[in-house]
Amino acid sequence: MSNRFWLFPLFIVVASILWGVDGVVLRPALYSLPVATVVFIEHSLAFLFMLPFLIYEWKKLKEIKPSSYFYFFLVALFGGALGTLAITKGLFYVNFASLSAVILLQKLQPIFAIFLAWLILKEKLPKKFFTYAALALLGAYAVAFPGLLPNFNTGDKTSIAAMFGLLAAICWGASTVFSKRALRETNFRIGTYLRFGITTLIMLVIMLSTGGQTAIPQVTGSQFIYFFIIVFSSGGVAMLLYYFGLKHAKASVSTICELGLPLSAVILEYFVYGKLMNATQFLGAAVLLFAIIMVARMREAVLV
Repeated sequence: MSNRFWLFPLFIVVASILWGVDGVVLRPALYSLPVATVVFIEHSLAFLFMLPFLIYEWKKLKEIKPSSYFYFFLVALFGGALGTLAITKGLFYVNFASLSAVILLQKLQPIFAIFLAWLILKEKLPKKFFTYAALALLGAYAVAFPGLLPNFNTGDKTSIAAMFGLLAAICWGASTVFSKRALRETNFRIGTYLRFGITTLIMLVIMLSTGGQTAIPQVTGSQFIYFFIIVFSSGGVAMLLYYFGLKHAKASVSTICELGLPLSAVILEYFVYGKLMNATQFLGAAVLLFAIIMVARMREAVLV
């Protein structure tokens, strides 16, 4: 394993890139649907395909303690439901006119994850980790904000949308830590099945309570195709890769590797929409890549 310790964070980076594809290429086709409906359909479809595999490994569910099931519930609640709902709601709130405030606060996710990893998982980190973490945050900030200053010119809605971004950062940061704790007693496959299954139940309740089920008959054939693409790329497959890496890497390292998401999103914007990064973004991308690589190479960051 000593010669392959860097592979585990790499799986997390690949999953983050797939999530970038989701945000830039796939999910925009679903923006006409209610947020809760979108989150419910993508999770329920993914779990439907996972169900036969879960049944095959059903006996392993008995090996999981009730306390770990509680953490899986927290993973589904914070990561699968609330985090996704919060960031999407924030983007909808400003009608995609100015995303700066939402994205800026969402970038604080590593701060919450690192703090919670120390608080809940008792992870001890070498001092150089915090140097690379700071570099990763600076790089991600430069990629997201090439002018270096967020644009707060969307009126009163901006501050509210920013709070949704902050909520998403807290939820996803907490989900990373809860996932690491939940995976202690099972494999990454069972962890993925439970995450999607429990999230589906939570989102069903949320969707029914908000009336989002009325939009299901309005989903077009092309939108269902996008849903299936999401399931087999940025949805179920990406989560399997993510949990496989997370099973062997510290939560605090995972959350830095996840910053590959904004980098992949910027690159995809150029190829899909012809938006070329400026000098600031290129510099930020270089710093971000350097920080991710250095974190991934930290031998102390892998649990053996």
